[in-house]
Amino acid sequence: MSNFLYLFRGGQEDFDKLTDEKKQAHMELWQEWLDGLREQGRFVDGLPLSSEGKVVHKKGELITNGPFAEGAEVIGGYMILDAQDIDEALAVAKGNPHFIFGDGTMEVREIIADEIH
Repeated sequence: MSNFLYLFRGGQEDFDKLTDEKKQAHMELWQEWLDGLREQGRFVDGLPLSSEGKVVHKKGELITNGPFAEGAEVIGGYMILDAQDIDEALAVAKGNPHFIFGDGTMEVREIIADEIH
C-alpha cells in the first residue's frame, strides 16, 4: 500500500453560488464519501485550505500575496489516501463529490516518503 495525495482545484466559484441548502447537501455528499473511505481504512488525512496565503520567492527574499492563479487553478484542499497503486487511487477519486462542479479537478500523486528518510 502507498499513500496518494489528492489536490483539489477549482469549483469554489460554483459552490459559492449555491443556496445554503444546496451547500449543505453538497457537504453531506462529501461527508458520506469520506466516511466510506474511513470505514475502509483508506482515509489518512485531509483538510480544506484558506484562499488567502503568501508566496515565497528568491530564497525567501521576496514574499508576495497569493495565490493569484485563475479560480480553476487555486488549490482548495488536499487529502491523503491509502491505495495499492495509482490505478486504485484514480478509481477511488472518480467517486468524489468535487466533480459535481464543472471546473473542479483533482490531481492525484503518489507520496514518495522513503526517498527522504
